[in-house]
Amino acid sequence: MNISNNNDLNVLDLPNEILLKIFNKLPMTDVLYSLLNATQRFDQLVLDPLYIRKLDMTSMTMKSFHDPIYSIDDLVLDKICKNVLPRINHQVHELIVEQHSMKRVLHTINYPQLHSLSLVDFQDEVFLEYLTGDATLRTLLSEQITHLKIDLNDKTPPLPETLAMIFALILSLCNQIVAVNFCYFFHRSMICTFELSSTDCVSSTLTSLKINVKTFDDCLYLLDGRLNYLLTLFIDVKEIVYTLGAVDNTKKVPNLKNFSLRSFPRTYFYDDLIIPLLRRMTNLEELILNLSIIRVDSNYIDGLQLYDDILIYMPRLNKFIFSIDTSVVEKNIKIALSSNEDIQRSFMRREYGPVGSHVDIFSRENGCRGHMYSLPYEFKSRCHIYSLPYQFKNYSYLNNDFQGGIFDNVQYLMMTDFRPFERNFFKIISQSFPLLQHLYIFNDEPQKDKQQSTTSIIFSHLIYLYLDSAHVDYAEQFLSDKQCHLPCLLNLSISYESLAMVTNSFTNDATRRTSSKLTSLRLKGPFVTPENFHLYFPSL
Repeated sequence: MNISNNNDLNVLDLPNEILLKIFNKLPMTDVLYSLLNATQRFDQLVLDPLYIRKLDMTSMTMKSFHDPIYSIDDLVLDKICKNVLPRINHQVHELIVEQHSMKRVLHTINYPQLHSLSLVDFQDEVFLEYLTGDATLRTLLSEQITHLKIDLNDKTPPLPETLAMIFALILSLCNQIVAVNFCYFFHRSMICTFELSSTDCVSSTLTSLKINVKTFDDCLYLLDGRLNYLLTLFIDVKEIVYTLGAVDNTKKVPNLKNFSLRSFPRTYFYDDLIIPLLRRMTNLEELILNLSIIRVDSNYIDGLQLYDDILIYMPRLNKFIFSIDTSVVEKNIKIALSSNEDIQRSFMRREYGPVGSHVDIFSRENGCRGHMYSLPYEFKSRCHIYSLPYQFKNYSYLNNDFQGGIFDNVQYLMMTDFRPFERNFFKIISQSFPLLQHLYIFNDEPQKDKQQSTTSIIFSHLIYLYLDSAHVDYAEQFLSDKQCHLPCLLNLSISYESLAMVTNSFTNDATRRTSSKLTSLRLKGPFVTPENFHLYFPSL
């Protein structure tokens, strides 16, 4: 930030409220390093107790979607540890620190008011060493920390059993712990399982837990009484399939007040596993469901069934947020499926609030031409119901019948259809999903309308583009800077054949600008690297 003597541009003329908003937009380490001691007024603002209450000692740069970097420069770290931390340590209540700077930050000085600790981007082996051998961290966790967030690096994901061991160790070590966020980050791919674990996860203080697990058995394990004081449980299940039957799924969970269940792969076990679990939560006040379900010889899940299956058992429920996708299979009987109007009428009860819905009917001919992420031929139809405004970061199976709307929470979008996505359709997508970061297109149909728009379509935040299972026309549209503007794109997944075709064997100037910014390229299919390949992708 430049401080100018020009009266028209002097940053010191801004009120304190605006300066603090600017500071909050910048990495905190940059503010502490660059602005402290610049002026007396800046010192007062930077050292404001409300500003430094939450000390963030990370500075994330996105080298690629798979390789974010959180560490700060050694010179910056050295100055802050020597000159800043001794001045603010008694005012720090929350601390965010990454692996490479944690020892210096925690060993430099005591933090008598610290109660919330976020450990970011740790390798599991290193984290285990700290938990078992670092006296400073162990004392802090044992005596002070009530809120803990753990973010482990997933470049080489730890085994689910290893994560279970780490989680159990945390619970045994943290005597004051109230809330744990254990690897519950949307951008990570780590899961925990207690199936083969010999450790016991017990806590008499934990009231809030957010965690990713491997199986539905793991969910039942956490709700079998060993965490009896839990009030809030947010859980992602990698796959909801059969259970081992070792944990009782009928015992009431009277203390639980807030429950969130997310599972992205389709499951056949909604009625057999999920409904019995939810009926155990008799005092629930908030329920969040994000599920994709397959039903055989049965109608869609709608408002009436949700009430009969779940809500009638939860008299204290005052907040219900959901996104439920139901795909129907007819095997033995022909089903009279509800229309979209029927679905909407079923949600007339006040407890649901505004609800969106969409019904798709599929032909066997179209289904036979589908692929693994499309709707297979045995699916007769699909219905998606969701609370409005849409609360979730993911939106799956979007097709050409999408009418638009504002989905400004969505960061991950999967598009699939048996009909081509025409170029103008992506204008609707870019406007409806303004903060989209990850786009997956599954469509092998060529576009029919290839007329170029006079203005390019802008995806301002798109980082990751998946075109492995898309026709080459979509690569041509997205990689040409005359058709799409992708200022943040870093990762591309595509077949080598499509990439070579669109770039004209890596000579096409229309796709050069977008290609030159890529830092990660995943190519499907065999190839021999041509001579001009690295010149075309200089950032790889």
